[in-house]
Amino acid sequence: MPAAPDEDDRAAFRAAVADAKPLRSDRVVHDPPRPPPIPRFTRRDQTLALAETLASPDILDLQLEGGDEAAWHRPGLSTAVLRDLRRGRWVVQAKLDLHGMTRDEARVAVTRFLAACRLRDLRCLRIVHGKGLRSPGREPVLKKLVLGWLAQHREVLAYCQARAAEGGAGAVIVLLAAR
Repeated sequence: MPAAPDEDDRAAFRAAVADAKPLRSDRVVHDPPRPPPIPRFTRRDQTLALAETLASPDILDLQLEGGDEAAWHRPGLSTAVLRDLRRGRWVVQAKLDLHGMTRDEARVAVTRFLAACRLRDLRCLRIVHGKGLRSPGREPVLKKLVLGWLAQHREVLAYCQARAAEGGAGAVIVLLAAR
C-alpha cells in the first residue's frame, strides 16, 4: 500500500493544477435509445400461448409421415405444400439456432424470430433445435417443444424435418403465410 502524500507532494500537486479550471458539471448525461415498443396484445397472446403450452400434458400430437420424420401442415392446406417443403422447393431465407438455450429462452427466441421474419416478408425458415446428443438420455429436449410452439402460431402454415444437408433430425424447415 502506498504511503500517504507528505506536504511536498501536496505542494507539487497544487502547483501542477494551479491554472486548471473546474468543470461546470461532473455528470455526463446520456440518454440511451429506447427499445422498440412491444404491442400489448402480442405480449398477452404470447403469455397465453406459453401458459397453455406449459399446462398441457401433450404439447402436440405429431403427424409422422414417411417414417419417424416430423411433419405438419395447417388443416385445410393442401398436402402438396408440405411435399414441396420437404423436397426443398422453397429457398430458406433465415435461420435460427437454439443450441445452448434453455426452454424459456428458446420459446422467446422462436417467437421473436417468427415475428421478425414476418415483418420482413420472409416465408421459408430453418430452426435448428439440435439432436439432443448432449442432453440427458440423449433425447432432443427442444425438438418436441419447438414443433408444438410452431403449430400454435397462426402464421405458420407447415413445417417438416430438414434435409440431411440442412441439419436433418436436428432442424425443422418452416413455411410462413404471406402477409
